[in-house]
Amino acid sequence: MSIAENRKAHFNYHIEERFEAGVVLEGWEVKAIRDGQVQLTDGHVVIKNGELFLIGLRINALRSASTHVKPDADRTKKLLMKRAEIRRLIGKTEQKGYTIVPLNLHFKGSYVKADIALAKGKAEHDKRNTIKDRDWEREQGRLMRHKVSSKQD
Repeated sequence: MSIAENRKAHFNYHIEERFEAGVVLEGWEVKAIRDGQVQLTDGHVVIKNGELFLIGLRINALRSASTHVKPDADRTKKLLMKRAEIRRLIGKTEQKGYTIVPLNLHFKGSYVKADIALAKGKAEHDKRNTIKDRDWEREQGRLMRHKVSSKQD
């Protein structure tokens, strides 16, 4: 079940490989995520000391959060993966043009997981081609619906 999705990722990047990582969260964050108070649009993954961290994941605290907790909506979250996968990601990101972007957050059982991807940034003309293709698909759908409705008349 998807919680939040980074729709900009497919527009701004060529997705090479996908990975699933666990996310280290505090109790109030899990409650807020279950309530849908999460935004992943500006998120990105950084590597520090051989570990992965998710920056830009915004989790807005619930009003009913306990009084002794000081929630920080933009706290850096640690990602959990197997060491061999992390080493492989580090090796790829050291190559020119590769980055790690979060694609979505989802529940797997009672755990919150993040789909992250090894990606290469798109050039401006690639983005224009993506827009053109999307518009053409939309127009094709309109034409097909119009064609079907005119046959039924």
